[in-house]
Amino acid sequence: MLRPRPSVLLALALTFALDSLAARAADPVKERLETSRRHHEWMEVASGDGRQVKCFVVFPEVSDKATAVIVIHENKGLTDWERSVADRLAEEGFLAIAPDLLSGTGPQGGGTESYPSRDAATKAIYGLKPEQVNEDLDAVYAHAKQMDAANGKVATVGFCWGGGKSFAYAIHNPQLTAAIVFYGSAPADDDAIDKIQAPVFGFYGENDQRITGQLLEVADWMKDHSKTFDFVVYDGAGHGFLRAGEQPTANDADRKAHQEAWARLKEILASL
Repeated sequence: MLRPRPSVLLALALTFALDSLAARAADPVKERLETSRRHHEWMEVASGDGRQVKCFVVFPEVSDKATAVIVIHENKGLTDWERSVADRLAEEGFLAIAPDLLSGTGPQGGGTESYPSRDAATKAIYGLKPEQVNEDLDAVYAHAKQMDAANGKVATVGFCWGGGKSFAYAIHNPQLTAAIVFYGSAPADDDAIDKIQAPVFGFYGENDQRITGQLLEVADWMKDHSKTFDFVVYDGAGHGFLRAGEQPTANDADRKAHQEAWARLKEILASL
């Protein structure tokens, strides 16, 4: 039997290694999750009707108790990208908890990972009742407040569908420390805004008229009700710029918005 020469084996091994490195470099999300030095764990939090909300938790490497941040996912469900956001938040010293709000809704009682496609997960997301979403967030909020590593402050940060839920949760839970909204819809009922006690911080793209077009009206509502609504619109950025802006194929506007938004997000959370 002919055997490959050592030099051939070495060349093949190097080729495989370089291909693997290139694949990771092309996917910053995967690379971050695979190389993170922070402690990651999955936990289940009991919610209403016997539901268990599966959560991805990342602990910061700090000596003091940390502010907890609930990461509310996009309309695709809990993906690696939201998990990487949780890791980045922990890297900055915050205790990050990313719940899968599709927990128990999928095939065989699974969550996001059990759906056969992203489209199927998205369809299920829009089938969730707002009451169930708030109930699950209540459970995660209560758990976050009592965690040994937490200082009792809990903020939400949401993206797209999750951005809208972050805004809505500020109405539902007056004890929330802050609500952070990335390109998410505002509540349709301006009277509900009167229930908000936490400051709301918004991040929006200029080229996202579907969402950004409502901002002036929302700002007026918040001002009329004496609520804090501090928002920034990033020039030339589109919807989902925080996710898109870290990809190698990102356009200049999304990449710039991504960098500036991360810096602002860290400042906001550090100030709470």
